[in-house]
Amino acid sequence: MEKVKIHKAGSLPTNQATEISFTGEVLISNYFECENPSKLIVASVTFKPGSRTPWKINPFGQTLIIINGIGWAQCEDVVEIRSGHIVQFPEGKKHWDGATFNHTLSYIALHESKNANAVQFLEKVPNEEYSKGQTLLNQNPNE
Repeated sequence: MEKVKIHKAGSLPTNQATEISFTGEVLISNYFECENPSKLIVASVTFKPGSRTPWKINPFGQTLIIINGIGWAQCEDVVEIRSGHIVQFPEGKKHWDGATFNHTLSYIALHESKNANAVQFLEKVPNEEYSKGQTLLNQNPNE
């Protein structure tokens, strides 16, 4: 009989995402790939205010479980994402996500692939595109 595998808190490293791709300070923690036959890859990601991913494509889509903070995400239109939300990006669609100007954002990211480099990182999200999220906060200033 196989035993339950536990990755104890602090046993998996935290790394800062490279500024070549990401904008701002982004920490990636607890990254792991499940064993075959599973193709699941999981990581905890924390964005400081103003930080974001580049435009990217996950071949099999991506799911984010927002655990803290407020952020923005875009596949077509910019949308606000908050603690408790579950965000699903469709397979093969260009998208980005990140924290707002004034809030941090933390989530658990899940996607499928047996090749950790299968996510295709594209160009950085320009400030003009990223700033479109601010209008969402201005519509709901008390939230």
